[in-house]
Amino acid sequence: MDIAIRAARRAEYEPLGEITAQAYLQDDLLTFGESDWYLGELRDVAKRAAVADVLVAVDGDRLLGGVTFVTSGVHMAERATAAEAEIRMLAVDRAARGRGAGEALVRACVDRARATDGCTGIVLSTQPIMRAAHRIYERLGFVRAPERDWNPIPDAGDFVLLTYQLTF
Repeated sequence: MDIAIRAARRAEYEPLGEITAQAYLQDDLLTFGESDWYLGELRDVAKRAAVADVLVAVDGDRLLGGVTFVTSGVHMAERATAAEAEIRMLAVDRAARGRGAGEALVRACVDRARATDGCTGIVLSTQPIMRAAHRIYERLGFVRAPERDWNPIPDAGDFVLLTYQLTF
């Protein structure tokens, strides 16, 4: 597979939104399933592309997945400090998994963060069950930052997102 990473095109917003939503649904990552409010956020690529960089992994004309790269100060940056960038909504189509698309997307975000003036690191949140993603992050030098773990849904009981960070 010859994977390329580039900026998402408008015509790809809807299919990328569906890939992202399906990845979260199929992997049981949404607290409230199909009725989860976050499903709409996952599908709304145009909304996040208006304030952040949405990158896609492609093999020729085939869309494999995508990620949102957020710089500090943007409202989508939920865990980043003023000197950090943040990775959001990483998703790879289930049929394309295991081929390096997820890792290529994370590497592209790290490269963008390193190239951003004043940026000293990059951070991301992940769920405990996302073990394959954790292996990618750790392989790329990210470390757990348990002091930054958080609960984005107070009504969801003990739901917690784990934080990983990479400092330059």
